Amino acid sequence: MTEPLAHGMFTLERRYDASPTRVFAAWSDPVAFTRWFVESPGAEIFDWDHDFRIGGRGGGRYRFGGEANPVGFNETVFVDLIENDRIVLAYVMGRELDGARRRDSASLVTVELFPDGDGTRLIYVEQGAYYGDDGGAHVPLRKEGCAQMLENLARELETNP
Repeated sequence: MTEPLAHGMFTLERRYDASPTRVFAAWSDPVAFTRWFVESPGAEIFDWDHDFRIGGRGGGRYRFGGEANPVGFNETVFVDLIENDRIVLAYVMGRELDGARRRDSASLVTVELFPDGDGTRLIYVEQGAYYGDDGGAHVPLRKEGCAQMLENLARELETNP
């Protein structure tokens, strides 16, 4: 019997006081990307890669909240990149349990960057498939997590011009 599956889609918009070139660079530069996307309080990062090119892969293994929590993983493939304009990626998130990997979700993400005065308007669209009996509950949690991620990007742009 297959595991239940829920589908969800959400859109987030955010304006940054930085040019599309700077916003795109924060995604493409592995050091900057690691600062705003990977590192966070309470996170233990075991490994992480960021091969930012069409067909390139990114992701890694991490743990949030201490030894009692399972090791999580993210596997990303960059599908389409147009410098300073668009990023399309697909990713799988999951956990390692008893030596096996359990996928929790698979998503397709489009990030569009639009000049907005001297800043950038970013539109983030995620379409996901969420596995398990509680799959539908993951959609609002993922949206909240992605909104926080975009806030982290804002701090990166403010802190590291």
